[in-house]
Amino acid sequence: MPLSSSVSAVRAHAHPNIALVKYWGKQASGDNLPAVPSLSVTLDELVAETTVATAEQDLFVLNGTERAGTTLDTKFTRFLAYLRANFDVPPLHVESHNNFPTAAGLASSAAGFAALVIAIDEHLGMGLDTATLSGLARVGSASAARSVLGGFAGLRGPSFTANQIADQDHWPLRIVIAITEHEAKAVSSAEGMRISASTSPYYASWVTSAHADFDAAERAVHERDFTALAAIAEHSCLKMHALMLSSVPSLLYWNAATLSCLQVIRQLQADGHELFFTSDAGPQVKAICTPESAALVQAQLRSVPGVKQVHNVGLGARARVVN
Repeated sequence: MPLSSSVSAVRAHAHPNIALVKYWGKQASGDNLPAVPSLSVTLDELVAETTVATAEQDLFVLNGTERAGTTLDTKFTRFLAYLRANFDVPPLHVESHNNFPTAAGLASSAAGFAALVIAIDEHLGMGLDTATLSGLARVGSASAARSVLGGFAGLRGPSFTANQIADQDHWPLRIVIAITEHEAKAVSSAEGMRISASTSPYYASWVTSAHADFDAAERAVHERDFTALAAIAEHSCLKMHALMLSSVPSLLYWNAATLSCLQVIRQLQADGHELFFTSDAGPQVKAICTPESAALVQAQLRSVPGVKQVHNVGLGARARVVN
């Protein structure tokens, strides 16, 4: 019997989030604590659907394929071990599906672990509050702490549980996503962060400057100051990729289509349209814009050679049980 048809199974949805003030780097103390604060928008339409049921032994299936022995399975196993050190959790059969590329710079782990935490909490009747759920999701993927929440979410120390900066109705922005590659990236974010922290000459400055970026972006969101948020977000993105490029070995997550998309966005900005770019550890480009500019931005990015797919989405809701 398929897991999704089991009457005892619980299904949850969570959306990926895109950091405007970037997260790159971990503390050495463990529990997957970030080295810097971050601020993100949760995306609508893109979704991780995760179904959980009690089983005879742990099993993790992603997009229809059992993931035993893979990096994702290792993260899943490590997360369950942490959970069982704090709660009574039986063996679980977990099936997850993303309607967007996995491990390609679109926060698939963030959405997946946020949905997993919500489903486990409901399935086992744990009754955990939002802060605890966010903290548990962070153990699986630090960005997942933000995907527990909708709209604009912040993640900062010392607890590094996400807080709601503004809900999805606060500011009706659009996020146009140019997919330039469907394959998983060659160097995982976790490995990339380790390399950058130990080799980039800019890492200390990156950690120090992130706090001011967070504070300025939080003010811009509250005041709906598009110009201020655009400047902060683009600078944070470029600083992060400079950090990656200056690592040894150098981390280049962009491709030719990525750069072409950035040039198109720069030209649209010069023509007076309200939009800005950001890009994570992957070759995808996200253009954040006003609703009035979204259709034009979508059309322009779709015309870029090498762009395989374009999504035009709004701000998404918090992670939730759906069955």
